[in-house]
Order: sequence, then C-alpha cells, then structure tokens
Amino acid sequence: MYFRRTVEPELQRHLRRGKSILLLGPRQTGKTTLLRSLAADLGVSLVTPRDRQRYEQNPSLLAGEIHALSRSARRGKKPLVTVDEVQRVPALMDVGQDLIDRGEAQFVFSGSSARKLRRGHDINLLPGRVVAMRLDPLLIEEDRSATLEEAMLFGALPAIRQLPHDADRETDLRSYVETYLEEEVRQEALVRNVGVFGRFLELAGRESGRIANYSRVSQDVGVSAVTIQAYYEILCDCLVAERVDPVTHSVSRKKLTKASRYLLFDLGVRRLAAREGPGPHPTRLGELFEQFVGIELVRFCRLHAPRTQVKFWRDPDGPEVDWIVDRAGSYLPIEAKLTSRPATRDTKHLRVFMDEYRSKEGLLICATPRAVRLAKGLTAIPWQELPAAIESRV
Repeated sequence: MYFRRTVEPELQRHLRRGKSILLLGPRQTGKTTLLRSLAADLGVSLVTPRDRQRYEQNPSLLAGEIHALSRSARRGKKPLVTVDEVQRVPALMDVGQDLIDRGEAQFVFSGSSARKLRRGHDINLLPGRVVAMRLDPLLIEEDRSATLEEAMLFGALPAIRQLPHDADRETDLRSYVETYLEEEVRQEALVRNVGVFGRFLELAGRESGRIANYSRVSQDVGVSAVTIQAYYEILCDCLVAERVDPVTHSVSRKKLTKASRYLLFDLGVRRLAAREGPGPHPTRLGELFEQFVGIELVRFCRLHAPRTQVKFWRDPDGPEVDWIVDRAGSYLPIEAKLTSRPATRDTKHLRVFMDEYRSKEGLLICATPRAVRLAKGLTAIPWQELPAAIESRV
C-alpha cells in the first residue's frame, strides 16, 4: 500500500525550480519510499554497511560517479541524486555542496538524526543551498481509513499502519523501540549508559504529554535532573520527541506553568516504549486522545503553517487549555475531549482563555459525528475534520 504524502507536491515544486532538498524525519516514516518514487539518476543508500563503508573510505567517490553520469546525460540536464540516511556519512554533504555550487547535480538528502547533522563540529548543512523539509508519520489527511482507536494504540508509521493484524503491529513496534535503542543510542554513542537511557525512555513514554518534571524522573532513573534534561534533548534531536512550550505571559495570572511538555512522535512507539499493552484503562484514553490531537496539530502546522507554533496554557491553581495555536501572537485555543456528546460545560476553560487573551474563537476537538456550535465563538469539531478546521483558521 502506498500512502500519498502531503509533502510531495511541495518537494516536487522545489525540485522543478532547481533546488536541492534536505528531508528529515524519524525512522520508518517513509523517506526511503519517497526517495525511490523520484526516479533519480543515482540513488545512494547508506543503510547497508557495504555501501556505507565505500563512501566512508572515499567520499569523493560520489563525485566521480556523478561526473560519469553527467557525461551520458542530456546536455544542460543536471542529474538528480538521492542520498538516504546521509547522517551516517556526513562528509557527503561537503561533496554535495561542491557539486551544487558548480551546477553539476541536484540532490535530495534524507536523514533521521538531526543531532549528528546539527551538532557535529565538521558537519555541513549546506546553508542557503538546500530546502529543509520534514516527513512525519501519517497525518489524518493522508490515511482516512484508520480508526481513532488504531491511531491511539498503534500510531501512524506507514509500515505499521498497513499491517492487517494487531499482533504483527505489536511485534514490529516492539522491534522499532529495541532497534532505536541499539542503533541510534548505542552505535551513535549518544549516552554512556544505554541501560539507564532505556529506563528513561520507558518513563518518557509514560510521561509523554505531561508537564516535564526533570527532578521526579531523575529520582526514578537514578541520574541527575540535568542528565534527564539532556536525554530529552537527545530525543528531540533524534526526531523521536516534540517539545511543546507554554504560553507564559498574562496580565492577571502570576503562576502560569513555564515548564515544557514533551510528546513522543508516535503513539504506537510511545506505548511500546512505556511497556504498555494494547488495552489501556478507559481513563487513560482521554490522555491519549489529548496527545493524538497535539501531535496532529504539531505535524499539520509544521507542514502547512510553518509560521505558527503549537503551545499550551496552564495555571497550576486554576484553568488550563490543552493546545494553543499561536499565529504570531494571535491565539486559537483548542481543547481535546474524548466525547461524542460535546456540551457547553466542556468549554469552560476555553472561555476563560478567550476572555483573558481576547481570542475570538475556540475549538473543542472530540468524537462528535458532525460539527456543533456550542456558543458564540465556540465550536465542537469531529477529530477527522481537524486538518480542515485548522487550515481554514491559520
């Protein structure tokens, strides 16, 4: 099954205007499949050890292969080259820069570890030469066949989503978590103690969506709070977690939460990392639905409205709003509630926020079959219509 990705038209548009691309995304989100669909003149995969070692030993080998292609190409046509998992041989970025500057090739680089690309002392991110894009797990708009329960329990990785049996999904998700620990953490030498990091990853799964409390997690894991904060940064840099910051300014409230929330990038991976089974307690489903809505908002805004930010708002002594879409200081508050019968009482905190920040509209995302106007400026929206609802408002 091939899922047509929303990012494809934009990627193709940039290629037609002669730009090269740096496509980042977590593992198994479909980057390799997307690269294969481009019909490149040369496709390089750094996943297999044999090919990776060839370019590690001699990065300029890529330039020689491209020059050979150029001789046989039509006059004036630059060859299109894809390089999958480029963070495994970062020196190829330097080769790419030289060929791009000479006008001899066009590239699509993909990577699943922004940490190595961003923080290496000798990594070349080709500033101004490539368009940076992101491929996330499937959005609602990219796969309408999934039920809400499937999305909350098994996530949205394309390879997992297309499996027909839940038992196989469970097995492959478990393998994903174990492989991540082995390859991303141990082989990249990101942490000294993989066992301790594994315990942290389990707690990060359980704490996903909640206000980050480094001290509490540090006590459970047995390392310092500073180390826990660094571990969360590793998850974000490796594209495994999303950091969501709070709205912190207010005229009337002095105790607004200033700590961030972290969402693991996929709810299926989150559940297996947390060592939870496929049958969560009914009270837990409400939390998972809130995370589901938050993840969808982050992905959608990153793809369709990059100038917006997804935040949250919380007064420890009073009201809270699950998600805030920040449109350059203009706020759209959003509550997520797993109910098929939305009522005005479900919008109490939305109304408080709207009054304090003079927001004209608030949304309640829920399981209602159709949109419902609850009060002036307050609308209940079916979760399936979340993309359209946000697109019309940002």
